[in-house]
Amino acid sequence: MRFGPLRGRSVALAGLLAVLSSPAVGQVASAHDATSDVYAEVTTAPSASGPEGGGPDVVAVLDLEYDLLMKSAWLRAEAYEATGRHDQLAQLDEHEAEVDGYVTDRFAVTYDGEPCAPSLSAADIVERGERAYASLTYSFACAGEPGGVHEVSSALFPDAESFVHSTETIIRYALDDEDGSAVLTTSSPTLTTGEHRLLKQVGEFFVLGGEHLLFGIDHVLFLLALLIGARRLRDVVLTATAFTVAHSVTFLLAALGVVSVPAIVVEPVIAASIAVVAVVDLVLIRRGGVTLGGGASAGSGTARDALRWHAPAGTRDERGAWDRWRLPVVFVFGLVHGVGFAGALGIEAAWSWTLLLSLLSFNVGIEAVQLGIIAVVFPLLVLLRVRAPRTARRVLPAGCAAIAAVALWWVVERLAG
Repeated sequence: MRFGPLRGRSVALAGLLAVLSSPAVGQVASAHDATSDVYAEVTTAPSASGPEGGGPDVVAVLDLEYDLLMKSAWLRAEAYEATGRHDQLAQLDEHEAEVDGYVTDRFAVTYDGEPCAPSLSAADIVERGERAYASLTYSFACAGEPGGVHEVSSALFPDAESFVHSTETIIRYALDDEDGSAVLTTSSPTLTTGEHRLLKQVGEFFVLGGEHLLFGIDHVLFLLALLIGARRLRDVVLTATAFTVAHSVTFLLAALGVVSVPAIVVEPVIAASIAVVAVVDLVLIRRGGVTLGGGASAGSGTARDALRWHAPAGTRDERGAWDRWRLPVVFVFGLVHGVGFAGALGIEAAWSWTLLLSLLSFNVGIEAVQLGIIAVVFPLLVLLRVRAPRTARRVLPAGCAAIAAVALWWVVERLAG
């Protein structure tokens, strides 16, 4: 009877793993069909007397997913199903009025509280992460004298349209002698210059990074697979450090444009990395190698053993090869995951210190959520193995099998897509 509450949690964990293995989760996690990001570059317009901006007028370049834009503008299927740059440009030209009306109703610039008049000056099709984006260039005519304050607001792709949810507009701006980055959301849809935004910018990208890890189910499943295979605190610390260092390096290099790897390569490899770690876990559990402190069964050892840095003397270890290769393998997979994290920002701007600050804030947000997941999940796994070893021998293999199945499904889906 004393194990009753824990076994109840074990049943709940098994149920959660069953849900994770469903096709519906595969559809949500694979991507980015359920949500979208808008990318905006907003700068002061060149003055009539020279190339540098001197007045209040503004130029905004907006990149929006092509098919979502056409759906949100309530156009016919031939518009949003068009493929190929030539056909998509033709559809943008044919439906310029509808697209312009949709965007200008939801993206606005004001100067000293007065609306700036928008006009669409150019339209193009660009690729971001193997997806077609409509790149729209707007000129905003603002009345007033230099020295005022601009506000930029975005409500593009709102939840109410039902096509997407949780849309974020990622802005790079150079306005009113101020450079920076911002993330506009439903709860915070407006950027105002002159607000000493440094701390706010850090906070926005910190939250964005945390959300990307937490709601990026592929990255979460990879982390869970690593935790299931960890016997001791030492395993967790070294593995998490290797993953963090690796993905931080490639994230910064990819986001700054130093490294470029197509999404068609990155996404299947991320899915494959999850499958590899989950299958290794499954094999080791079956052999009795995923234990506490190096014992030979899933229930051997104590919670104290799990906190040891080294295995107790005299214990049998059947994990030898994986222990030798775990850190190099995790490091390599971390490099690939870092490129995937960078894809969430879609930054294509020149190097600057403000950009680096945004990237570092985003990465710290990823790490904070990663550490939070570790702090919650690892003690629960230790408790499960110590207090309910029989349940652990059933639940952990089932969890690994579910994670591997979902990951293999993603590999096939992403290669086919």
